[in-house]
Amino acid sequence: MSTPLPLAAAGRRPSEGQHCGNACILLPHHGAPASRVPRSLTDDRRSHATHLQLQTPQRATLPSRGRLQIMNARVGGVEIPNQKPIEYSLQYIFGIGHTTAKAILADTKIDPTIRTRDLTEEDLTTLREEVDKYTIEGDLRRYVNLNIKRLKEIQCYRGRRHIMGLPVRGQGTKNNARTRKGRAVAIPGKKK
Repeated sequence: MSTPLPLAAAGRRPSEGQHCGNACILLPHHGAPASRVPRSLTDDRRSHATHLQLQTPQRATLPSRGRLQIMNARVGGVEIPNQKPIEYSLQYIFGIGHTTAKAILADTKIDPTIRTRDLTEEDLTTLREEVDKYTIEGDLRRYVNLNIKRLKEIQCYRGRRHIMGLPVRGQGTKNNARTRKGRAVAIPGKKK
């Protein structure tokens, strides 16, 4: 058994019958499908194979300002993911869905497919100004909770359903409705 030669580290390509020591795929000459040839095989068997070195893709470096690295962009008081297209990153903000995100990007004339990390500081500023025109995050949550509180206070049908923790929009409760009702509790002595 021969030891692998670190030829790739020296900047030379391995000749036939030698192994570079890196992760590689060896393809037989006879047209057989690609297979990984174990290192324990003799040089004799390796000499009948074509040596291909795998190329590992280099990771894109994050933009940095001096010593600090920008991990996530902050829009509307929320850190949106850097690695996703801006159209989908905006949807991490409560109150912005797919349609609203597309409208915001159309108004700011930003390409929806561009990734968040590739936006310029100017693009981010215009995006923040456009997002501020919408009711989002804390204001929207407060607005929804006030509406539910009002329904409970006036004791309308929807308000009573909220109080009882039952479905509000006309769904049946004979079966299912477990999301609103919670886990099923067994009642002792009750059988069908």
